[in-house]
Amino acid sequence: MSMSDNIPSTEVLPPLRVVDSNSMVWDEHCDVLVVGWGAAGACAALEARAQGADVMIADRFTGGGASAKSGGVVYAGGGTRHQQAAGFNDSPEAMFDYLKHETRGVVSDDTLRRFCADSVSNLDWLESHGAPYAHQMPPGGKTSYPPDGYFLYYSGNELVPDHGGPLPPAPRGHRTVGKGQCGTVLYSHLKAACLKAGARPLLQSAARRLVVDPQGRVLGVELWCLTEGSKAAQLHARLAARAERLQNFAAGYCKKLRQKVCQLERDFARPRLVRARDGVILSTGGFIFNRQLIEQHAPKFRRNFKVGATGCDGSGLRLGVSAGGQGSGLERVSAWRFINPPYSWHKGIVVNREGQRFCNEEVYGATLGQPLMEEQGGKAWLVLDAPLRKKAIREALFGGYWWFQSFPALALMLFKVSKGKSLGELASAASMNPAVLRASVLAANAAARGEAPEPFGKSEGGRQVLQEGPYYACDISVTNPVFPLGALTLGGLRVDECSGAVLDEQGDAISGLYAAGRTALGIPSHLYISGLSLADCVFSGRRAGAAVARSHSQQTQTTHAHEMT
Repeated sequence: MSMSDNIPSTEVLPPLRVVDSNSMVWDEHCDVLVVGWGAAGACAALEARAQGADVMIADRFTGGGASAKSGGVVYAGGGTRHQQAAGFNDSPEAMFDYLKHETRGVVSDDTLRRFCADSVSNLDWLESHGAPYAHQMPPGGKTSYPPDGYFLYYSGNELVPDHGGPLPPAPRGHRTVGKGQCGTVLYSHLKAACLKAGARPLLQSAARRLVVDPQGRVLGVELWCLTEGSKAAQLHARLAARAERLQNFAAGYCKKLRQKVCQLERDFARPRLVRARDGVILSTGGFIFNRQLIEQHAPKFRRNFKVGATGCDGSGLRLGVSAGGQGSGLERVSAWRFINPPYSWHKGIVVNREGQRFCNEEVYGATLGQPLMEEQGGKAWLVLDAPLRKKAIREALFGGYWWFQSFPALALMLFKVSKGKSLGELASAASMNPAVLRASVLAANAAARGEAPEPFGKSEGGRQVLQEGPYYACDISVTNPVFPLGALTLGGLRVDECSGAVLDEQGDAISGLYAAGRTALGIPSHLYISGLSLADCVFSGRRAGAAVARSHSQQTQTTHAHEMT
């Protein structure tokens, strides 16, 4: 999908600066205001409420965001009870050792160790709020998402030799128990828990600007709200929901729906000032739907299919920057080129436009998508020989995969494919360099036979000799409409890694302002693996909620002390 889509982003204005907060006419008061009611916002709200704070949650729509559209996979390890039930003795040390390789220093070692050490308790915490998990593992090989009835799997590169450490690998992808894409299941439990805990929602309320005092402390937020129950609000909800449901099928139509949603906001929304006595938590997601920010920070990804929700337009990032916050890692985008399932695909080789192999085909989809987009200009082919293609077609037809796994795979192998009786003919059909393609195949074949080292570290079980024509080159480029290459943004506001407070240019915390989830730089901000973002939503959301609640407790104690004297 082209970034020429003209989808207006939430308007963010410079902060409203006030001399005296007591002289302001506030429409609402609370201790903590959470802006964005996805998984991170819900976790922040629950943690703050658990510690006694009065919490309001504002959302431009009706809650859920990208979290509700996700697969509901939470990356958890270190010895969860579901891992143990499946026969795996994982440890925080093993989890840290693996994630250290994947995160590449995007957060400090102390923070990563804390994330791993808290992993078991965070999953238990989700279960205490109603989200169910289980230990059944899918049969067969690696998959991008397990079939119904299976809820624990290897969701990253744990089984890839070059990515694992000296400690035994363990499955850490915990899919929330349910049918279909289980993000809706996870979010429904979090939303219900927020309401049960007494968090007060302000729906169809977009945050347009922060309110700050002369010292730069964030006092609250100016929201632009649709009138609850009005015809405009009802139409806004219907159009927004339809756009989220149909995004994977009719991106152009959904663009028009989103434009109508924005027009309703411009025509009917009215301002509402909310005073947040202890702090504001920004948790509105990433910015994959913000054309200007993608063009500015990650132009190589402007053609990718957008993975996320309409609210992923960078409004939280822009609000934080308006108050002096600093973005970091904004060039980091996760591009998802999964070539499993079908399981047999990874035994082929992936080559660039010249016919040169450039990756280990058994890696996680985002690990493959990164070099494909950043180094190969978004152009690549999956090369199979006749027996391997035939086996992959059988797997796609009868392997029990999801429709979003099997249908695109079949379309790719049957309709968007170049064919040649020999490697030379295949190179000509796909406009590759015949000598380069031949060299790539021969080198991979030699490694498969054990005659030479494997150039990219593919495991012995992933190697196969490609020698029976005809040969096929399946177009896995970003421009192939039958095989969308999705992407989501990973960078966000720099935050204090102990509290989630947003940091300014000097590295000092901006008083009263916090960020969580994909609005903040976090655990998955270098390279995504399935479940790591939702796990970070829990980790960073609870961190921010606890930090603001501590501020509330301290202020309460100070007030009581003054009253006693």
